[in-house]
Amino acid sequence: MDVQVQSIRFVADQKLISFVKQRLNKLNLFFDHIVDSEVYLKIDRANTNDNKIVEIKLNIPGKELFAKKQCKSFEEATDESIEALRRQLKRHKGKLYMKS
Repeated sequence: MDVQVQSIRFVADQKLISFVKQRLNKLNLFFDHIVDSEVYLKIDRANTNDNKIVEIKLNIPGKELFAKKQCKSFEEATDESIEALRRQLKRHKGKLYMKS
């Protein structure tokens, strides 16, 4: 799966980018037809506690899945976003198998 990571208004270090890619690649265990994904890392108002935002757009054949979470750290927001996408993938996969 092709993963594009973009950090907005800051420079993300390589450790964070590789963490995001590693977690996203685990979604292939649930649904192996994922085309690509776009990840946006943002910092919202630098003086608040829960100011790290992770938006993930997942492209699968015929559909686009999206999750956005805001937490204290990028790692926590990434985990929550990927969990939301995992649930969406399972629901989508269930619908596919019900049709056939």
